[in-house]
Amino acid sequence: MTVITAEKAGGANVCAFLDMLGWSEGTVQVPGSDDGYNVLVGGTLFTGYADHPRVSVPLPRYGIRSTAAGRYQFLSRTWDGIVRIYGFRGRFIPEAQDLAAIKLLKECGAYPLIQQGKITEAIKLAAPIWASLPGAGYGQREHRLAKLLEIYADERAAEARPEEQLLAVYTGCGGEVAC
Repeated sequence: MTVITAEKAGGANVCAFLDMLGWSEGTVQVPGSDDGYNVLVGGTLFTGYADHPRVSVPLPRYGIRSTAAGRYQFLSRTWDGIVRIYGFRGRFIPEAQDLAAIKLLKECGAYPLIQQGKITEAIKLAAPIWASLPGAGYGQREHRLAKLLEIYADERAAEARPEEQLLAVYTGCGGEVAC
């Protein structure tokens, strides 16, 4: 789940969308990760949140190298632009990653649609930013819209649960995230 609260994100829809995006980018599923916040492209983990890790990872399958990192797979140049434009201090901490993803969603026009629950339209507007979204056109793995909407709905339902209920589910599962 996102580090920032629904209130700070602009609503539970935004947090659910960010969780869906982390799933789509393949980071939240990486074993041993900090819910995707410390994942390099390809699934390797990095340590330290002082700055974007700036590791150029070869991706032979696609014939490219990438510096994508974090829960939302920010390229180092994208992160640098966000830091420059929005005055972030450059630290790559989870909260900053959430806020930076929201900034990008605002820039592409998807943010108000997410708040209104128009997720299909928001995904279309965000696709040019994130290669894993349908219609991105980067020649990389793109998820089907139906699957993303299913993940979003699951995340939105989780966002709507009171914390006590989530703790009860977690405890009832023997400490497993899903049972």
